[in-house]
Amino acid sequence: MTDILGRVRDVFRPDQRADPDRLVERLHAVNRFLATVDGHLPDERLVAAHTLIERAGTRLALSLNHTVVALAGATGSGKSSLFNSLARFEMSPVGVRRPTTGVTHACVWGPLDGAARLLDWVGVLPRHRFVRESALDGADEAALHGLVLLDLPDFDSVEWSHRSEVDRLLGLVDLVVWVVDPQKYADKVLHDSYLGEFHRHRDVTVVALNQADRLTANELTRVLADLRRLVDADQLGGVPVLATSALGDAGTAPLRATLEQAVAERQAALRRLSGDVDTVVEGLADLVDTGRADDDVDRPTIRRLIDALASAAGVPAVAEATEQAYRHRAVAATGWPLARGLRRLRPDPLRRLHLAEAPAEPERVPDHGGLLGLDRPPVAATSVPEPTAAQRSAVGLAVRAVAERAGATLPAPWSAAVTAASRSRLADLPDALDRAVASTDLGVQRQPIWWRLVNAVQWLVTVAATVGLGWLVLGYAVRALGLPELDYPLVGSAPLPTVLLLGGLLAGVLLSLLVKPVIRWAARRARWRAEGRMHDAVAEAARGYVVTPVREVLRAYAEARSALAVAAPR
Repeated sequence: MTDILGRVRDVFRPDQRADPDRLVERLHAVNRFLATVDGHLPDERLVAAHTLIERAGTRLALSLNHTVVALAGATGSGKSSLFNSLARFEMSPVGVRRPTTGVTHACVWGPLDGAARLLDWVGVLPRHRFVRESALDGADEAALHGLVLLDLPDFDSVEWSHRSEVDRLLGLVDLVVWVVDPQKYADKVLHDSYLGEFHRHRDVTVVALNQADRLTANELTRVLADLRRLVDADQLGGVPVLATSALGDAGTAPLRATLEQAVAERQAALRRLSGDVDTVVEGLADLVDTGRADDDVDRPTIRRLIDALASAAGVPAVAEATEQAYRHRAVAATGWPLARGLRRLRPDPLRRLHLAEAPAEPERVPDHGGLLGLDRPPVAATSVPEPTAAQRSAVGLAVRAVAERAGATLPAPWSAAVTAASRSRLADLPDALDRAVASTDLGVQRQPIWWRLVNAVQWLVTVAATVGLGWLVLGYAVRALGLPELDYPLVGSAPLPTVLLLGGLLAGVLLSLLVKPVIRWAARRARWRAEGRMHDAVAEAARGYVVTPVREVLRAYAEARSALAVAAPR
């Protein structure tokens, strides 16, 4: 489209009302709208817009020096005779004799070569193309050089193919001359199905009351006034209403002058495309006609979604297991060394959930389709309890709440797109949640310094108790062998070995009792810390699998709304 802009600017003069730059800008906006809504809106609502972009691009890329004008009318309106009269000789003898026009004929003023590609696109067969070039009257026809005049089939023909051909060509030509006759100028089909639908194309519409020679002057005045009234009722105010006759040059003079003006201005194609854009924008307006939508999902709704997903992912169970594992490991690390063996016989609560080891290193996802590889943790195989029916229901309600809140102010198609986006990745969400929990550092792998200090003290008093016990045993052995008794040093009135033994045992037990409240407090902190980290990991999964798709639809809506605002008429 951009490369055509320069050609359009060269052909259309700067003093014209229609702005080619503005037209190209509007077409770009419609194209951007289509690219933005792709995959979000039903295809059947976008057919007209896609057709417009394709047709406009083709029409502007073809001959900009030709103006394609169609004579359209009902059976008996005399448009074929008018076609021949404008050409000033019989272009198609068969067309004159047939009761209805069955095929489209074309007359080109000027060389046919320049219009050949245009006629190929319009769909006029080569055997039905004629050139209006004559050495005898070439100067008389110079004002129409660049005109491509089409004689269309009758729109009220009993042949369905004729009506279909008319509808197709009416969507391609630059300017339409509606030929009516005094008997059927008020035909309901003409006004309801055709003229009434052309109100967006009033700048490229002409109404010709043909066979005016059959009316008296008074009758002609009354019929033209009534026809003017009907045309105005069709929202075509300002459209030329001409009286024509195929009997001579005088009868075609008003229409011929109108065609000469259209050819001279060379803006019929531009005006036609502008009208087409108006029609398309009007048809799409209801898709973005509500108030401005929020560009994000509100935080309370996201928090409820995260809470529901965390519950379904087993975060509370893992957090409780983390607290129990901390206490288990802390007691094993700071308890009385002689009783630690019994503690180690108990299973680690996190090991039962297959969460005892450190988080796995992310794996490298291979590059497929030219995309960069992404770091992603492997799918976890935890033993977290499966979500209950109530938890699954809570997740469904939370996802629905996200969609409803985000799409509350959007038109129905966009609201449906938001709902579909919120559920688009739900099938992958369970694995993502399991992976999020499994890859979270629960903070129980590292031993705090105070564990080591208490452990050192425990071993110190244990060694003291062991030394005292060994000393006492040695003394008993000496006495049993009848050797001179050992002389124990005294601490006050108590032997030192006894003090070491009893003091070591008592200190170890007391130290274990003193650190128990500390362990409970630290275990609760470990639980809160692990729960927070898992919530963060679940929040990332919620954003990636539910919120982000919804935000993409909201951004698409905002961009589509902006694009259609640019395409709208000013």
